[in-house]
Formats: sequence, C-alpha cells, structure tokens
Amino acid sequence: MYFAAGYRHQSEGERFSSLVSAFPQVKEVYFPWVREPSGRPILGYGEGDDTETIKTVLHDELVALKSLGMRLDLLLNANCYGELAMSRELELRVKGIIEELDSWGCKPETITAASPFIAHVIKKRFPEIETRASVNMRITTLQAMAYLAPWFDSFYIGRDVHRNLDNVKRFSDWAHSNGKTVGILANSGCLRNCPWQTYHDNLIAHSYEAMGTPRSVNFNPHLCWTMYESESHLPEILKATWIRPEDIDRYEPYVDFVKLATRQHQRMALVLDAYSSRSFHGNLLDLLEPGFAPAFYRYGIVLDNSRFPADWAQTVARCDRGCNECGYCEEVFKRIAIR
Repeated sequence: MYFAAGYRHQSEGERFSSLVSAFPQVKEVYFPWVREPSGRPILGYGEGDDTETIKTVLHDELVALKSLGMRLDLLLNANCYGELAMSRELELRVKGIIEELDSWGCKPETITAASPFIAHVIKKRFPEIETRASVNMRITTLQAMAYLAPWFDSFYIGRDVHRNLDNVKRFSDWAHSNGKTVGILANSGCLRNCPWQTYHDNLIAHSYEAMGTPRSVNFNPHLCWTMYESESHLPEILKATWIRPEDIDRYEPYVDFVKLATRQHQRMALVLDAYSSRSFHGNLLDLLEPGFAPAFYRYGIVLDNSRFPADWAQTVARCDRGCNECGYCEEVFKRIAIR
C-alpha cells in the first residue's frame, strides 16, 4: 500500500518535488494539465503567470519527480465536457496532452478519469497507460465496478462507503481476482453522500471561466460551508468520509494505494507526515481538504485528534446511517471539541 500525493503548484518557495521526496511512502503524484478542467480548480486559475510559464514550472517538477522514481497520474477527471463529451475534438485534445508529456520524458503511468469516453480514448490510443476510475465516479457497488471493468484498470472505492472494511474487502477481492487494483481517498473533508457534489464538481472544474463571469449575490455554492455556519451542524464533520492517520493501516490488506488530497492544501507537509507516521497530535481539521478550520474557529473550536475513543474506527465501520436515532458522533464531538 503506497500513498499518492496531489501536485500543488508553487511558482516560488520550496519546490513540490523537493518537499514530497522527504516521504518515501509517497510513490505516486497525481496532477492536472494546464488550463484543463479537472476535479479541482484548473491549474493556473487565479495565477498571474501565463500558460507557458506555468507549463515550464510543471515540466521541471515532473522531470524531477520522474528522477525520484515517482509514478505519474494525469488527472482528466472532470465530468462536464458538455457538447464535447464524446467528440473528436476532445479525443485529439487528450491525445495531444499525452504526446506533449511524452516529449518531456514524463508520459504518465496512469490516467485518472471520470469520463468513460476518455478512458475509451486511452484504451484505444495508449493501451500501455493504466486507466483509473476517479473518486468522482462514486463507485459504491460491485455492480458499478464490474460495469466499468472493460474501460478501467483500477478504481477508487466510493468514499461514502469506504469506512466499512467489509465493503472494502468485497471491492478488493473482486478487483484482485479480476486483475484490477483499488484505492481510497483518505482525507476528504466533504460531506458524506453530499447531494451537491455533482453541481459543485462541475462548477470548480470551470473555475477559470467562472472567474470572469458575473455572479449572482447571496448564494454560497458550497453546501458544507453553508451548513457549518450553524454551530448545531458542526458534528456533521464526524459523519463524513475521512480516515484518521491512526486507522489507515486497517486498509493495508485490501487497498493498493491511498490518495491524499493535497492539491489545494495549505499545509501539505503536515498531511504527508501525519499519514506516513500514522499519528497526528493536533486539530483534525488541519488534515482535511477542505479543512473547515475557519468555520469552526468562529465558535472557538478545534478538534483534538488525540481524544478520539479507542473504538472510533470499529464503531463507524458498523454505521447503518441511522443518524436520527444514534447520537454516537454527537457524543464523540463533545469529547474531542476543545474551546
């Protein structure tokens, strides 16, 4: 089981490749292409540098990562290509990106996609590249994984069900018996079963265009941040999908890779260190992406990761989502919330 870290673009300061090299359990780096929609804001969005300058930085970093022996995972994981969703234009665009990376000596070993069409293109034109089903596909049943098997070589198990190790074992057994591999996303701060996820993913995938579009007032596109404006909703953070560093080894028998969300994280080294060492003494919110620490600071609250009860992982693994009757997370919240 190895870690995959998300490329965080930095035009100045310590280079990403230098930082990530300090964590030998990180063996893969996933990255978007410049000005290309993905599951997070576009690389270069909001930056003063032009496309070629950003591309130059990316080139140097990928070359450095290759020299460290890192696997490269190109993210083409938007799911909102509109009228181009099965077009010749999109096929040629994908082909051009891979060929340019190949000219750098940085042809990716893996491409993560949320589009079955893009997976089809890779299988047709670059069969040597592993295709990986994005966490944004929300694969929560074995049927879904089996349906996708002709197009994908590896899968992210849907985060809404991955706290339950019985589920993870079922996915793992099927995948490995069919020549596939599986992984999980460990530190997502997103709401479990969020009904806004598709809307929000599509919005941030087009953040570059949205930046120049007049927006309506008095609407927050983030359901989670809106909910946490009410103190009574703060315990919902415990019902999300993240896995504590202390519990990550429970997945060792079943998963091949663990994705750590770091592309937008302000304290990436903190995340990599916590999961590499399987221990974290601090505010749990500092490990998550999004982290929501500012929302909780409004009430003077931090969540002490060292105060979780010993039965936490086992209890949430058995969760039947009967949140209206249970009350377990609310009791744990009282225990770990420090004012």
